[in-house]
This record gives sequence, C-alpha cells and structure tokens, in this order.
Amino acid sequence: MEDTINIIKNLNVLNLSDIHMLENVVNKLSNNVDETWNRNVKLTNIMRHSKSWWDDNCSRELEKYRLSKSLEDWKFFCKTVKSTKRMFFDFKINEIANKE
Repeated sequence: MEDTINIIKNLNVLNLSDIHMLENVVNKLSNNVDETWNRNVKLTNIMRHSKSWWDDNCSRELEKYRLSKSLEDWKFFCKTVKSTKRMFFDFKINEIANKE
C-alpha cells in the first residue's frame, strides 16, 4: 500500500498540457502499480487444508467477476460455487454410504 501511495505522490503532473502527456503519466502510473502488485502478490499454495471442492470452474468464474465487477458475474460465480460444492459433497456422501 505504501509503495502505491509513494508512486502516486511522486507522479509529475505539472506539465499536462496535452492528451499525450496525460497518457504518458497514466501509463507510467499503470506500469508502476503493476510492478508493485507483482512484487507483493501473495501466491496461493494448495495444501492439506485447502478447499478440496474448489475446481477450475470456480477459479474461472472468480477471475471473470474480478475483471468485470458486475453483479451478474458475481451471481454466476456464487451459483457455480454452490453447484460445485453440492456435486463434491454429494459424491463424498455417496462414497461413504456405499463403502463396504
């Protein structure tokens, strides 16, 4: 967070006389924020305590929502998660019930 604040504070916005200079400043801001994000992003490791029901569909729908931030994509993500969980746990219950 501090890195991003410093990036914004250090932007040179004194000479924004035309659209090209504004584009340069915005591009520089974007690149710097991307670099900061990549330096500080938390990598996810699947471990023993991870959600075993989570699958590629959940990841895809979550990414779609994160990009769009639309209510429709959020609802679809929630439906996907609910459906995925139900299928996973129904399978597990069936597996346990039919165990000899």
